[in-house]
Amino acid sequence: MKNNLKTIIISLLLLILHSIVEAQANYQKEINEQVWKPFIESFSNNNQEGFKAVHSKDVIRVMQDDNTIWGYDQYFPAQKNNTGDWSKYKKSIELRFIQRIAGNDKAFEVGYYNTRTIAPDGKQRSSFGKFHVVLRKENGVWKILVDADSGKEASEEEFKKAAAME
Repeated sequence: MKNNLKTIIISLLLLILHSIVEAQANYQKEINEQVWKPFIESFSNNNQEGFKAVHSKDVIRVMQDDNTIWGYDQYFPAQKNNTGDWSKYKKSIELRFIQRIAGNDKAFEVGYYNTRTIAPDGKQRSSFGKFHVVLRKENGVWKILVDADSGKEASEEEFKKAAAME
């Protein structure tokens, strides 16, 4: 009788654990589709409206290396096109993750990014940074609520150790 009870308890615990892992995978897939893929595309195409769209109107932007915190209006000033000379540059960003925690309507993710720019004269530059992001589901859609990053803790080696988005 005791062995049957142990087997039932272990089976229930494994079922619960499996459900939790499955839910995490579903949240991450949603976040990838609703936030990170549009984020990457908008960043790479200098699409400020698309970039703004993945952020909450309550966004807090933290530039740790500069000891600066901005709200939505400072992060996205009210102007038509904020790309300036950057529109002449080709750029891309790749994200890799070291921690992803999500619930029904909140998520916390930590990872590294690699931005690459190619100047009109062909000069290329790559830089790495570490990010911490808090996401919130707003009206059924994931949005970036807090976006903090630093280049001081980042390197190509750390970036390569982190897990790819998919």
